[in-house]
Amino acid sequence: MPIKITVTKNGPYKLTGDLAELEMHDDGGNAYTLAGQKHVFLCRCGASTTKPFCDGQHSKIGFLAAEEAVREEDD
Repeated sequence: MPIKITVTKNGPYKLTGDLAELEMHDDGGNAYTLAGQKHVFLCRCGASTTKPFCDGQHSKIGFLAAEEAVREEDD
């Protein structure tokens, strides 16, 4: 199953799929172990205390963001 990223409304990025196939590292090169997990949520508000993962702070700080993909206009 391919990895799917969904932008949630005023919330985190939701990653689903075969997360064992995803390589994710911190800035020191240390790998995050995601094998066995069905989904993870990545922070996009910047307020999480468990970065890069979401801990729900977006709802406490009133985070608002654009969720819809911007389509390119044909010339």
